[in-house]
Parts: sequence; C-alpha cells; structure tokens
Amino acid sequence: MSRTIHCEYSHQETEGLDFAPWPGALGQRVFDHIGKAGWNAWLAHQTMLINELRLSPRNPADRARLETEMVKFLFGGGAEKPEGYVPEDRGDV
Repeated sequence: MSRTIHCEYSHQETEGLDFAPWPGALGQRVFDHIGKAGWNAWLAHQTMLINELRLSPRNPADRARLETEMVKFLFGGGAEKPEGYVPEDRGDV
C-alpha cells in the first residue's frame, strides 16, 4: 500500500517513497516530505552533477557537495546547473 504525502518539491499531494533513500536525519526528512517524482527528478539532477563536475560518490568531499545540492534541489527552491552546462540534444526522444 502506498503512502500519500504533501511533497515539498512539487507542492502537491503525491505518492511517497517506500523507504528513506539517504542515511540519517536527512534521509528521514526526504522520506517524510518528498514524493517519488521529486526523488526521481533529484536522481536525474544528481547524475548530471556527477557527470558534469566529475564528482565521485566515493569521495567524502564530493558526497558532502551532493548532499548540499540535494537539500537545495529538494527543499530550497531548486539548484543551479554547472556553469557552461548545455543539455544534450536528444532529438525526438
């Protein structure tokens, strides 16, 4: 049975996550206040950040940066794309 929450990212009632996707208090905050669609949007943004900024999730400093960006993206009204980022033209996909 799915949970319904008021998503702070999308500002609407939506399906909640099935589990806390991040450790600690931040993971619980995401679980309590972010829907599945919001989390998926963050995962796409995180992938772009990792690729464009050459971040390594194994590096503690890079993980801390991703966590900071996650909070801005999900709870702070959005996060900026890296300077000079140009999305790939995928045609009619």
